[in-house]
Amino acid sequence: MAKQKIFDTAIQPETAVLVGIILPDSSEVKEREYLEELAFLVDTAGGTVKEVFTQKLSHPDRATFVGTGKLDEIKSYVKAEEIDIVVFDDELSPSQLRNIERELNVKILDRSNLILDIFARRAKSAQAKTQVELAQLQYLLPRLTRMWTHLERQRGGIGMRGPGESQIESDRRMILNKIALLKERLKSIDRQAETQRKNRGQLIRVALVGYTNVGKSTIMNLISKSDVFAENKLFATLDTTVRKVVIDNLPFLLSDTVGFIRKLPHHLVECFKSTLDEVREADILLHVVDISHPSFEDHIRAVNETLKDLGALDKPTITVFNKIDAYRPYSEPHEDDRETEPQPVSLEDFKSSWMAKHNSPAVFISAIDKTNVEEFRKLLYDKVVSMHTERYPYDNLLY
Repeated sequence: MAKQKIFDTAIQPETAVLVGIILPDSSEVKEREYLEELAFLVDTAGGTVKEVFTQKLSHPDRATFVGTGKLDEIKSYVKAEEIDIVVFDDELSPSQLRNIERELNVKILDRSNLILDIFARRAKSAQAKTQVELAQLQYLLPRLTRMWTHLERQRGGIGMRGPGESQIESDRRMILNKIALLKERLKSIDRQAETQRKNRGQLIRVALVGYTNVGKSTIMNLISKSDVFAENKLFATLDTTVRKVVIDNLPFLLSDTVGFIRKLPHHLVECFKSTLDEVREADILLHVVDISHPSFEDHIRAVNETLKDLGALDKPTITVFNKIDAYRPYSEPHEDDRETEPQPVSLEDFKSSWMAKHNSPAVFISAIDKTNVEEFRKLLYDKVVSMHTERYPYDNLLY
């Protein structure tokens, strides 16, 4: 009996190259960090990064984002290696997107489009799906011309109005109507969510905030003993999860929210502001920081900027420096003398540094190894008790 040939039907991940530019107000180190984050985004979306291209420019090229020489270099590599996607680290204008796609003849994504794709995959609730669809349509609207290049005319002007332009206008009206419909749907969902929040009674509300992939959901599971989805991917959590937690007979509400990220598309932030109502209405914030990440200080700044936009930066906050199990000493050069040999900064040194003091009260934990978890619980409990006593001075039934 002849052996039957078995074909491999597994779907191969799409291959990608990344493209970034180094502007005068940036640096190679900073751009490398951005591109590493972009690579993580590609991995989260299910792709595989094969190569990274960077170029120093005074400003992005208006037509092709990078210079023509660099674009030719990318084109040669894409053709030789049969690359599926080229991902740019910054948002591309409609004309840049059209020109680059025409030149490279492969799928072109920018950072915004990639994040939207991940959000679309991760959205589970009606609210998250509506918010993502709204953000996608707002992103698509100015880029409709690219969708109709097969109908465009070579020349413009009087008498050259073609079917492509008519179709674009028709699609624009449809998208604008859909956007209006989604906004109304979001308002209805927001009203329902607001009613649910009002029905939660007089319990103190605590919200987990932080950069994406810092361990918020793991901490949520640890404190609330629930089973919130947690994964070593960016934006594992899109939907806000609220749990009732009891520590030493004191109940309070704990919510997990979507993680923040640098260069987050503005329209995406606007669409998800309703989800972040839990942050705006929280009594206490737990700002979770991945202290093992080399750019954790930038992450803190990015989160604080978003909290400022939400009007929540001045709320009582506990900084939770997570992942101390993965922390490695880093070097910090002296500001006045760059030739001086950098000194290693240990975890103990960091605990007494200005960064830790500036973000106090602070606690250093490992949610995975459960290191210092009891200290964290005690700090959180004391904060909730203090706020509950201040708000309800005659309610002494809990303690």
